[in-house]
Amino acid sequence: MKRRALLLAGGLATVADAMAQQAPAGAPRAKRTGPPDVQPVTLGGVRYEALHWGRKRGLGQNGGFIMAIDMASGRELWVQRIYEIRYSPDMEPDVQDRFITAIRKRMFSNTLEITDEAGHRYRFDPATRAVSPH
Repeated sequence: MKRRALLLAGGLATVADAMAQQAPAGAPRAKRTGPPDVQPVTLGGVRYEALHWGRKRGLGQNGGFIMAIDMASGRELWVQRIYEIRYSPDMEPDVQDRFITAIRKRMFSNTLEITDEAGHRYRFDPATRAVSPH
């Protein structure tokens, strides 16, 4: 009953926090939260969205990728790396992941502005797939 009240009053994060506080001493705890939900952007019939779990697809890093999806067919057109994450072997990989937090259409152009968790911004041109720091 107590967990249900927490779920209704504070959402899932509160329940997870409450359960972690009840965990026995020495029990493993999550190192970080998952990536944020990122609103996709549609330009010219193509939807651009963040691809968070690149390692699951053999891409070598989690975060830093967007994918293009044809709106008419729902088919994935391509995946593009926006920035590289250089993992240190001395640290856990999951604490080094850096995810995309926002994708926005830039005013007066058909380019995108992409922001990561560290606040870095990148300009992306879907027509040429060119990436530049912003």
